[in-house]
Amino acid sequence: MKLLENAKLEAVSDALSIETGDSKIIGKVESYSCKMAGNDKRLFKVMSSEGQSPHDLQALSPPQTQASLSPSRQYSRSASDEGESPLCDTCSRKMIFYLTSTLNASFHPDYDFSEAKSHEFSREPSCQWVMNAIDSNLFVAAGEVYSALKPKLWAAIDDEIVLAECEFYSYNPDLECDPYGEEGILWSFNYFFYNKKLKRILFFTCRAVSSSASKVASDSGIGQDIGMDMEEYDIEYDEYVDDADDFTYSNTERLTPVMY
Repeated sequence: MKLLENAKLEAVSDALSIETGDSKIIGKVESYSCKMAGNDKRLFKVMSSEGQSPHDLQALSPPQTQASLSPSRQYSRSASDEGESPLCDTCSRKMIFYLTSTLNASFHPDYDFSEAKSHEFSREPSCQWVMNAIDSNLFVAAGEVYSALKPKLWAAIDDEIVLAECEFYSYNPDLECDPYGEEGILWSFNYFFYNKKLKRILFFTCRAVSSSASKVASDSGIGQDIGMDMEEYDIEYDEYVDDADDFTYSNTERLTPVMY
């Protein structure tokens, strides 16, 4: 998956870093080409050589809110379902490959989603449902700040991916596999907007981090730095204290093991 440069998406991603009274919102919106190259081609060939067709159907989990489903939607049962198992959507193995490849590209190098299963993904009912879910989370957390950003956000997304032509998916892993599973995360979401005509996926990921959790992380960082050999680095204690608040962990510095 190749990241497509887009100045408008970069601008709204920057704007999605929002400090509120009790939390910090961190979001990003990225666009990827589905045209395979390099490692993607190799992985796809391996998948195809294992006796499984890229067109084989895989069972997905139901959308996050069953009550929001349209009665006109079509469902099928997975071949492995038994008894009273709920009806579920399906998609091709190739689509699952696109979704996991997008996750790998976006979260590289901290996480590996190559072994993610189809039941960790859902197909969402409609564009409006996804927009409402995103708007609800962000407005509750950021209020008027998000209200001002909202028109620019959706205009930039529509310009890049053409919402009216998209299919919508989400990634909803269990806690062990969740890249946002650490303590202090209040909520998170991962949505995919797939345009088959454009051969493109737009990925919108966002999380809210408790301010108290951020403070703990900052304090922890200070503790580690104080433990350094101050003489070796020729740092005066008074200078260190003045700058201590600047030592915080970024998302890429979290010591979270790669998932297999």
